[in-house]
Amino acid sequence: MSEDESDASGFPLIGDRFPDLEVATTHGPKTIPDDYEGQWFVLFSHPGDFTPVCTTEFVGFEQRREEFEELNAELIGLSIDRVHSHIKWTEWINEELDEDIGFPIIADESGDVADALGMVHPGQGTSTVRAVFIVDPEGVTRQVLYYPKEIGRNIDEVLRSLEALQTSDEENVALPANWPANDNFGDKALLSPPGTVDEAKARTAEAAQEGYESYDWWFTLKDI
Repeated sequence: MSEDESDASGFPLIGDRFPDLEVATTHGPKTIPDDYEGQWFVLFSHPGDFTPVCTTEFVGFEQRREEFEELNAELIGLSIDRVHSHIKWTEWINEELDEDIGFPIIADESGDVADALGMVHPGQGTSTVRAVFIVDPEGVTRQVLYYPKEIGRNIDEVLRSLEALQTSDEENVALPANWPANDNFGDKALLSPPGTVDEAKARTAEAAQEGYESYDWWFTLKDI
């Protein structure tokens, strides 16, 4: 992994190509991101198997897995545990909570993958923090989220972020706070602000012609 793909600490930044990784998983060996070419994927780390918050998260992701797949996205879990531990843990989840975990979990016993992705924070011990990476079909890191060990992830927000990124790409728009349920503008999208005087004048004319909801040349919304 070259330094122009991430910062000097190995942390992949938004807009960087996701680091090339060869990993062992509960579904066999995988090469990331190449094995997911043409698909989005959501890679999320957890502090450890057989821990209560992580268990609720895995159940939550599995319960929403079909929604991710409908958005052409695959789920990938990761922790600094062995494959056998992952398998036994998912068996327990299936037996006790009636959820059959259908996505692969990376076994990173050496911690090399977690180190490469900046998932181990010295102030939080040696286990991985709750990180989420959303990566697009070109292998580009599009979003990075971190949660403390004490707080489980909001699966709705991960799904919302994925859908918002895809909508932004497809429609060439930006999305407002809490989209698609913004209190003031519902599911409308924002046009990117013009960068020149001429573009600002053109935006005003465009908004009038297209019937966009425009408050000013820099604040214009449209239905998508």
